[in-house]
Amino acid sequence: MLNGVRGTGKTTLARIIARSVNCIGKNSEGGVTPKPCGICKNCIDISEDRHVDVIEMDAASRTGVDDIRELLDGVRYRPVLARNKIYIIDEVHMLSTQAFNALLKTLEEPPEHVRFIFATTEIRKIPVTVLSRCQRFDLKRISPDAMLSLLGEVCKKEKVQSSNEALALIVRSAGGSARDALSILDQVISQVYSRDNDINLDNNTVRSVLGLMDHVKNYDLLELIFKGNIKKALILYREFYASGADPLAILKDLIEIVHLITTIKIIPDIELGVLVSESEKERILEMSKYLNTPILSRSWQMLLKGLSEARLAPSSAQAVEMLFIRMAYISDFPSPEETIKLLSSKENTEALGEGSTKKSFDNTKDNSLDSQSDNNNSLDSLKYDSNSQKLKNKKNVVSFNSEESDLSDIGSINDIVRHCLTDGEIQLASQLSRTVHLVSFRNGFIELRPKEGTPKEFPGRLSDYLKSKTGGRWIVSVSNKKGDPTLYEQNILRISEDPLVKSILDAFPGARIDKIESVSKK
Repeated sequence: MLNGVRGTGKTTLARIIARSVNCIGKNSEGGVTPKPCGICKNCIDISEDRHVDVIEMDAASRTGVDDIRELLDGVRYRPVLARNKIYIIDEVHMLSTQAFNALLKTLEEPPEHVRFIFATTEIRKIPVTVLSRCQRFDLKRISPDAMLSLLGEVCKKEKVQSSNEALALIVRSAGGSARDALSILDQVISQVYSRDNDINLDNNTVRSVLGLMDHVKNYDLLELIFKGNIKKALILYREFYASGADPLAILKDLIEIVHLITTIKIIPDIELGVLVSESEKERILEMSKYLNTPILSRSWQMLLKGLSEARLAPSSAQAVEMLFIRMAYISDFPSPEETIKLLSSKENTEALGEGSTKKSFDNTKDNSLDSQSDNNNSLDSLKYDSNSQKLKNKKNVVSFNSEESDLSDIGSINDIVRHCLTDGEIQLASQLSRTVHLVSFRNGFIELRPKEGTPKEFPGRLSDYLKSKTGGRWIVSVSNKKGDPTLYEQNILRISEDPLVKSILDAFPGARIDKIESVSKK
């Protein structure tokens, strides 16, 4: 089983193995060898893909069980010319489940003269029953150094003049695939040869063919965005676009640059590799000095999201421009941590005109936080100091205590929620706090307006629960009247009135409190 990404030589290696086990040497008396001679009849026929005993099958086009049965019909026959009969199945992960099952018995007890060689790019799609019967080899991506050496050797044999920087651009675009690198090189050579018989590959030629821009200019573009100079950034970007650069390729280059800057900032002595030129290394070191990690992380996320949007947008060029505008306008935004520090400082609190003392959110006995949740509904209820300001209507005050209380002491909807939490009725407490509006409350009678989606059996379930707690009859009535805000909405309103929270909401228009969680201060 040969596993690896595209273009790493799986099929080529399979043919080399076929030659190794069938090579007979120069004098036709050789045996199995790790270094096939390449000149005997078996080696030549296998290399030219015309050996009768080496059968290749593309599983991507022949996925069914009938195709495998046809292949296995020949397994019981001995080879005609070679020492072993070789079956090479490419993209084996494309076979159907029935086809894999048909292979199992033969793989478990193969004839002595048969060898199976599988190649795949999706090893996880291979059934374990098949993998357990194979010897697995994982082929890694070809390193940039090895790829540069390969392309340089090809250029030398083809008598093509080329620079290392030009070949580095091809290696970068190939992504570790030798086949892709050779295909790109062939495309570049053919286009250059059509214009000039004297073939000379330089940076500009390769960039023109691949639709890439000068990497140094990409640093200029990114730097303008980080500095918030969106006017010059858009002018430079439009120059790129007018010269034939692909907007998606520009975004990919910027993503790569942000990654390099972040990497060098975290690991200053890391080796960037041969694909990064000296001029680029200087720019990376320079930008890493004034860009902090939160800004780089935020830019990385925005570029990735922008790349997806550009692929789906009617005009990728316009989508990229809008992305740059967003990035430029938030380039100098403080991080959430910096914002909280800024707004919570004494000087800024006074500047905001908040004369009152800030409320404490410490998790103490008098100021406790309690959170309960279930599979479908989450009750995030905030308990606050009994001396803190409470809503005027007693029936709507949210003040849960951890102490046990008299179960018959139910004088408000909050008392019911407290008892539900104590008894482990988390779902009932969550629904009562989040999904119903209280219209009226008196001993033995509750009138509620449920929100859309509240279970129909909720009133009856609540009535049964109260009856079990108090021993008396409770009527839970459903009303169409507006009623009060839910307990959770009241809690959100109270939290939003806190000076610190209010200053944060004012500083970020459109921001809202999405969730209340308990925080244990250690």
